[in-house]
Amino acid sequence: MRRVTTVGSVAAVLMLTAACGGGGEARGGNSVQPVGAGKALADAYGSGSGYGAAPGELSGSGAGSAAGGGQAGPAGQLAVREIASVGSVVTDGAGAALYRFEKDTPQPPKSNCDGDCATAWPPVPAADAAASAGIDAALLGEVTRSDGTRQLTLAGWPVYRYAKDTRAGEANGEGVGGTWHALAPDGKKAVDKKQQAGGGGQSGTGMGMGMGGGSGSGGYSRNPDKELSVAVNEKLGRILVDGQWRTLYRFDKDSAWPMKATCVGACAETWKPAAPVDKSKASGIRPELIGTVKRPDGSEQLTIDCWPVYTFTGDTEPGQTTGHNKQGLWFTVTETGKKAPVSAG
Repeated sequence: MRRVTTVGSVAAVLMLTAACGGGGEARGGNSVQPVGAGKALADAYGSGSGYGAAPGELSGSGAGSAAGGGQAGPAGQLAVREIASVGSVVTDGAGAALYRFEKDTPQPPKSNCDGDCATAWPPVPAADAAASAGIDAALLGEVTRSDGTRQLTLAGWPVYRYAKDTRAGEANGEGVGGTWHALAPDGKKAVDKKQQAGGGGQSGTGMGMGMGGGSGSGGYSRNPDKELSVAVNEKLGRILVDGQWRTLYRFDKDSAWPMKATCVGACAETWKPAAPVDKSKASGIRPELIGTVKRPDGSEQLTIDCWPVYTFTGDTEPGQTTGHNKQGLWFTVTETGKKAPVSAG
């Protein structure tokens, strides 16, 4: 009886090997760089030096101007401005969007953005800040930074500008690295407030996506009964999205055989491991390509053709594919489990 069990186990392993090891794309265990291997790996995760800026984004442009005013200038009269795709955003007196950093803390207020981070994300001085209609003055405060300067806070969150916002009404920093977000008047994330007000839906992404062979009208249609679907992207072709229409990605530093997920810790804060799905609730993909892998923390992660898959926090609207070819390591996933071609991105 014991021999039968052993043979059965060997057969199961051989079947898994055939399914996950025969595609030619799987990388051996030795090709997977250990997590925590230094700055190069941190950059590969798309989180830069830990503060959300991708490599090359910190070009020393922090001394530039936002909306015509100095990035390090006084806040002036704060206002609330509606910015498309982001929502109601707090701006400074010159119209520059203001941001919060998820690695800071509001209670007690503490800024963790110094050095090069503060060049890309200039802290807003506390002096001369005043609230206007729509902003509760009681939510304004200040925190003393490590260099002794006083930084403005909103609902306890230290407040920043973004060096790449060069005109009034821009919010180019929204979602950068999954850790930077434009501020709503109550100190929460503006994009979250917008989604709550709209019932969580977005009416169009401009990505030319649709279900299956969709209309390509520039919008999308969502099937609430499906946990995994195929969407048509005008540049990338047929790619996989989850039940909330978030694009799925695979990471070249993971391994398909043996199946292994190496994106943990800070990486997994930016690239969220996709949860397992019910195969009966998948559409447009062969059931045998859908599986799971156990992560280092013991949780289960969705796999497609034996590759662990993730969603990207930098995608702030349904159907976005901003993570494709990120650092040359992250790629959208096709309906056959392969990665979409680099040239298509």
